[in-house]
Amino acid sequence: MASPYDRLRATRPELFGNTPGGIDILLDPAEVEEARRAAEGTAHGAPETGEAAAPSAPAPVGVVYADRFVTLVRDAVRFPGGALGLYVRMLSTAGSPGAVVLPLTTTGDIVLVEHYRHATRSWHWEVPRGMGAPGATGEESAVRELAEEIGAQPLELISLGRLHPDTGLLGDHVELFAARIGGFGSPETSEGIRRIVTRPWPDVAEMIATGAITCAFTIAVLTRALLNGLLGNTAEGAGEKN
Repeated sequence: MASPYDRLRATRPELFGNTPGGIDILLDPAEVEEARRAAEGTAHGAPETGEAAAPSAPAPVGVVYADRFVTLVRDAVRFPGGALGLYVRMLSTAGSPGAVVLPLTTTGDIVLVEHYRHATRSWHWEVPRGMGAPGATGEESAVRELAEEIGAQPLELISLGRLHPDTGLLGDHVELFAARIGGFGSPETSEGIRRIVTRPWPDVAEMIATGAITCAFTIAVLTRALLNGLLGNTAEGAGEKN
């Protein structure tokens, strides 16, 4: 019976290719075991008290955790210098790109949401974003996130390319968009959103400069929009919907 790792390799082979000069994924069982032993040999040794370290179970290789959102993989690898070891990466279970979408009003203001994030246990100013659904395109995910988070439909959807949020850990990319919208609804409080506000670009730029906006996805999509000429000074005044 095929293992979850084997099935992942079959459905997403692009994630397992080896590139000359890069970090090679090892699949031969003997090499995998050698890499595991090498990784265990470089683990922390006995405590400073001098007591013997308790034996630990061998580190699993393959899919070590999966739910409907994320899949955590530990690969056996050979580094460019020849050393063997284990390397962890996280993938989207859906296998479809997530989407980050910058809503822009018809007057050019930027729409932000104040979103509570469990990972940081903090409120963050962000643009709508979300993970991909199985088989969904980035455009479909962007439209879905606009509807779910701010009750908006795009008058125009503008692709701003792809983004790799963390190349050291995350194996997937997200797609960036700007969307012209005619209006928006109430905050989706069930998702942890408590406010939707509109701000002109200079105010949003100040929020980035002062650290009021720390969301990397939001800063990235704003940067792409700025470099593509989509942002600029807008009329004075800002709106808010509680």
